[in-house]
Amino acid sequence: MARIPGAFIDDLLARSDLVEVIGARVPLKRQGKEYSACCPFHDERTPSFTVSPAKQFYYCFGCQASGTAISFLMNYDRLEFLDAVDELARHAGMEVPRDTLQRNANPDGQALFDAMGAAATFFQRQLVHSTRAQAYLDGRGVDPGIRERFGIGYAPDSFTALRDALGTDPRRLALLERGGLFSSNDSGRSYDKFRDRVIFPIHDRRGRAIAFGGRVLDAQDNPKYLNSPETELFHKGRELYGLWQVRQAHNRIPRLIVVEGYMDVVALFQHGVDTAVATLGTATTPDHAELLFRNAPDVYFCFDGDRAGRAAAWKAVESILPRMKDGRQAFFLFLPDGEDPDSIVRAEGAAGFDKRLAGATPLSQFLFDSLSVDANLNTLEGKGRLAERAKPLLAQIPDGAFADLMQQRLTALTGVGAREPASAPRPAALRSRNSHGVAAPRRSLVRTAIMLLLHQPALAMELEPPFAFASLQQPGVDLLLDVLGVIFERPDITTGALVAHFEGREEHAALQKLAATTVPGDDTAPRTILLDTIAQLDRQSRHQRLTELQGRLATLSDEDKAELRALLSTRFD
Repeated sequence: MARIPGAFIDDLLARSDLVEVIGARVPLKRQGKEYSACCPFHDERTPSFTVSPAKQFYYCFGCQASGTAISFLMNYDRLEFLDAVDELARHAGMEVPRDTLQRNANPDGQALFDAMGAAATFFQRQLVHSTRAQAYLDGRGVDPGIRERFGIGYAPDSFTALRDALGTDPRRLALLERGGLFSSNDSGRSYDKFRDRVIFPIHDRRGRAIAFGGRVLDAQDNPKYLNSPETELFHKGRELYGLWQVRQAHNRIPRLIVVEGYMDVVALFQHGVDTAVATLGTATTPDHAELLFRNAPDVYFCFDGDRAGRAAAWKAVESILPRMKDGRQAFFLFLPDGEDPDSIVRAEGAAGFDKRLAGATPLSQFLFDSLSVDANLNTLEGKGRLAERAKPLLAQIPDGAFADLMQQRLTALTGVGAREPASAPRPAALRSRNSHGVAAPRRSLVRTAIMLLLHQPALAMELEPPFAFASLQQPGVDLLLDVLGVIFERPDITTGALVAHFEGREEHAALQKLAATTVPGDDTAPRTILLDTIAQLDRQSRHQRLTELQGRLATLSDEDKAELRALLSTRFD
């Protein structure tokens, strides 16, 4: 990924009107200094989605979605980071800088995309001239419209057909090789990788061909499917076949159905089920899970009902659990022996397939059923086995209602946790990395300082490092120092960008909520409160140091004794 300077991002966000960006896509209603709407990222009837022009920050009190104009475009328009930055920069009349390393890393980037596009066009044209390939697709019920929609083609039964058509120029030949379209024999001689196969182009988020999958025409040939190797454009653990077509079919994708093969996706589209995607010969990865939920709130995994299918389903569970924020749902549909989505939809149609989806197993049920397979829940030993297996998995679920409900379900099955008060709060996410697990007070001074800096990052410029409170042993002090460090490094940073900086860290959810709270008083009050808060923290740090020195009077050095005298002469509040 290109490394874009943080200063440019801050400038870009400062020049972009978040209300305008979101308002062009979601109806906003003004409420005082902010705007509200029904959240575009989960279903709701009462608006809980707020947009703050002053903070350039949006937040949903229902599903906790939050961020900047960049993150909104990524999640709503389903853009990658660079694409979202490019989109905002284009509207702001700014040119996106890339560092020298990135510019030099791939000087032929566009030429490589062009070469892959030329290969895709070549395969499509060859399909017209292959009666065998057309007969195969006819037999599978794939009509010309679907073939064109997916760019389906044919690779001739030749070792040099693609090379002869596109590789006469040494530079083009080198690009095709970089794109994974050639293989080499023991003597080092290269030849066309795909031969006598129906070709399925794999597209990126912009609809550009980045790789190919080829299926044999004769069922006796092996391997049945052949995929492009990993290249600088194609990483199979990050791509989903058919996602580009799904995006073209829907402005807002209601659900995604994950199947195993190219033909399953094509067949489902052919019969009107136009929300299917496929992993590319690999198990569901964390990148797949993130991509799936970035595009749809509900994800259905459709696998064979055999041992291999259930193993694939469990791999999916492991990848999606850490991404199961409130509002997201995952289901598992296991097909009868000998059936696949292609055969099911051809036999039962879209209505029949939808009926099967309606009866799919929820993630929660599949997880507990799988963990309980050899655990006799009629015995304490069996309950203990289930609890031991479930606890580390449930700990991966983000804080929220779903996490609480899953813990309650484990308690109902095993009794573990039943003695804890039902209203006991979950561990606070806002804590010091040096703390010993002590939860931060709800209205602590540290929390107040962080909240004020989130609301008005420029207030940090009123403070002068080094900070006396840095040695204070309290939850959240390390985070407060980190927040200040980010602001000093990027003085023009907005609330949204500041919160986004901590994405992926334990404290991110707590920072989101703090940024969305309302600070009482007028616009000048935060400065006064912050300065007073920092002063109190400094006093606490001096008290702490005094107590420490007094606790080891017998072993103090001369320097320590001088420090102690200075502290004792200081008047504390």
